[in-house]
Parts: sequence; C-alpha cells; structure tokens
Amino acid sequence: MFNTEVFTPWVLLTDLGIISALLLVGKFIRVKVKLVQQLFIPPSLIAGVLGLAFGPNGLGWLPLSGSMGTYAAVLIALVFGSLPLSSPKFSMKEVAGRVGPMWAYASIGMLLQWAVAGLFGLYVLKLIWPDLHDAFGVMLSTGYYGGHGTAAAIGEAFNGLGWDEAASLGMTTATVGVILAIVGGLIFIKWAAKNKHTAFISDFADLPNELRSGLVPEEKRDSMGSATTSSISIEPLTFHLALVLLVAFLGYSLSVGVKQWYPQLELPVFSCAFIVGLILKKVFDATNVTDYICPQTTQRIGSMATDLLVAFGVASIKLGVVVKYAVPLIVLCVAGIFIVWGISFYFGRRLSKTFWFERTIFAWGWWTGTMAMGIALIRIVDPKLASKAMDDYALAYLPIAPVEILLITFVPILFMNGMGLWLSLGCLLLTFLIILIAIRMGWWNKRK
Repeated sequence: MFNTEVFTPWVLLTDLGIISALLLVGKFIRVKVKLVQQLFIPPSLIAGVLGLAFGPNGLGWLPLSGSMGTYAAVLIALVFGSLPLSSPKFSMKEVAGRVGPMWAYASIGMLLQWAVAGLFGLYVLKLIWPDLHDAFGVMLSTGYYGGHGTAAAIGEAFNGLGWDEAASLGMTTATVGVILAIVGGLIFIKWAAKNKHTAFISDFADLPNELRSGLVPEEKRDSMGSATTSSISIEPLTFHLALVLLVAFLGYSLSVGVKQWYPQLELPVFSCAFIVGLILKKVFDATNVTDYICPQTTQRIGSMATDLLVAFGVASIKLGVVVKYAVPLIVLCVAGIFIVWGISFYFGRRLSKTFWFERTIFAWGWWTGTMAMGIALIRIVDPKLASKAMDDYALAYLPIAPVEILLITFVPILFMNGMGLWLSLGCLLLTFLIILIAIRMGWWNKRK
C-alpha cells in the first residue's frame, strides 16, 4: 500500500502522519496512565518507543521509511537555528555579577561529564572490551548531558566520519537518561524532604495536576506568542517559521560550502545553523527587525522540532546495534549514574549559597535527561520557582552555549583522529580553571 523504498514527498507525508498519530497516542497514554504521569514520560518518547517497536526496526507493522535518522539531523538544525532568535540581549558583567555561581556549576557539569565519560571509555571499557570504538565512552555524555538532540547531531557527525553505530548508541543512552532523570530525581526528592534539605513545598501529592497529565486548564493557559505581523501581509507563524527555516538552510549551505572548499573539515549542519543564527541575531539587534521577532514563537518552533526529533530519533534506533553492545552499554549507563550523581551533588552544594538542593535537582534532571526533565523536578520542590534557579540558568547558559556547540562539533572529529584523550584532558583543565575562578570570585561554598 505504501511504497517507502523510494523517497518522495508522499513518503515524507506518510512518515509525518504516522509519527503524528503516535504522538497523539503518546499524549493519550500520558493523560490516562498514572504511572506514566508519575514518571513524567513525555509523549514524544512514548511515540518514539512505539515507532521503534512497530516500525521497520521492530515488528515492521508501520510503514515508516529509512529516512528517520536523516529527519533527526534536519530537525536538530531547526532546534539550534531557533536558539539565537529566542535569546535576549545580555552582558558578561550581568552574568558575572548575578549568576556567576550557576555559570560555574553548569560549565563544570558539562565539561566533567564529557571528560570523565571519555576517559572511562578509553581506559576502563576498552580494557575489558578492546574492540570497542575509542568514542564509545562519550556516548554516555552524548545521551545523558546532551539528550536526543545532541545524540542526533553527534550521530550524524560520526556517521559522516565512518562510524554509523554512534547514532543508535547515543539515542539509546538518551532514552535511558530521560527515564533515569525522573526515577532518580524522585528518589532524591524523597530523601531531601526527609532530611529537611528542601526549602519549599516538596510533597509530590501537592504537584498541580496539569504538570502530571500535561493538560492545562483554561484559567492557567499562557499565550503561545505575540502576533508581530499582520495576517493580511504574512501570517505571524509563517514569518517566524520562515526565519527559522532560513537559518537552518543557510547553516546547511555553509556546511556544504566548507566541505567543498576543504574536504577534510566536515562542520555539522547544526553548528553552522547556530553560527548563522548568532550572526543574524546581531544584525537584527542592530536594526528594528528584533522588535518584530517574538521569542516565544521561535522557541515554540524549536520545541516542536524537538518533539519530532525525539520521536523520529528513538524510532530510528537500530536494535541490532544495541544488542551487539548490550553489556558494555549497560556498564556505561550504570557508571553514568554515579558520575552524574557525584558531579551534581558535590558541586551543587559548593556552588550554591542558597537553595542548594533545588539547584542540584534541576541539574540532575538536566544532566541525565533533558531540560524539560530538570524543569519537571524543580517544579516539584519549588512550585512557584522562588529559588530563581530557572532565571539564573537562562542567563548563565548564554555564554555556555558556544562552548557546548564547540564540544559537540569537535568531539567526533577529535576522537576519530585519535585525539580523544587530549580532548578529555582539555575538559579537565578547563574544569580546574573554572574552580579556581569560582574560589577567587567568592562563589565557592566551603560548608559541607
């Protein structure tokens, strides 16, 4: 009935239609199944698991095409392309003065996870399984810290460099991480409440129902954005979608152009899209164009692409690859629990003057699952967001983002060229320097 062997626009429509149906099924399950609500499992992840189980990589009942992995690579370009358009103006002075400790904490968490995961893969896993790829260890940080978006980006980059198993491994660790974020987070919250480490309402029973089911009642609904253009000339959603698509297309063009000019250098499309977005944002800020760009709308477009990315990404996992590396993958994921737990709680206590647990549980959800998981956890212990952890993160992440993009860009290149050790050691050195800066600036809390 459906011919998915030759890619056509109708194949694209078929894939989108099936994934859309699975997203709606996932949403229905989230609304009706209490266990799914308690674990905060997003519908996009449910849709991806259903697509994996019943699609071509599973039972073969759903006629999804073999382009699902490519969709993830395109969608991540949209996600990163929308980020600069959604960001406010900021100054380094404001960051240093207000959210310096959060910047240090977030930077250390990012750098240490990449460093320790890389070294664990090179000097522990490869000692037991010598045939493993040198970059097997960083599949942990690819999925845990980065999530499905980073897994798609790094998987595509490794695929272009000759290691096509990376995408499935990264998507697997990302899926494990999302579940671990909530399950582990709820355990930590119960421990903290019992030991009086929480500063606000911490009883899970007090969590608003809309956060459990995901259905917002009429009196609590927010606007999706502002109409900055007249629909007589151009529909506002069309205008913002055109901006994001233009940024992603220019990023793709830049990546292809660099590849043609210098074949040895393959810049990921998502990195180029982010750079193009930053440049256009500066141009827009210097003119009055920014006044007509609604950050909420561009953010919604990026979030929409993320939902589709997770669904397509998980559905594209090759189960044969997971089975092949099942034992070292389990060891890696279990080790990741202790790695992220140690980083989150040790530095969370020492880089938080106030509300240390609220900030730490947010970081746990973020560094094992996704930003959405971090938000879900902090809303349990801080329903009114009085700790300002979210506000501080939003500002602190802006100077962190370029470093994160550089890491995601060069991790595949350096590991494929035998320089993974130097990358890991470089991350450790930067971590040490940031700790020194934190101590020098008075951000380091010496209390136990």
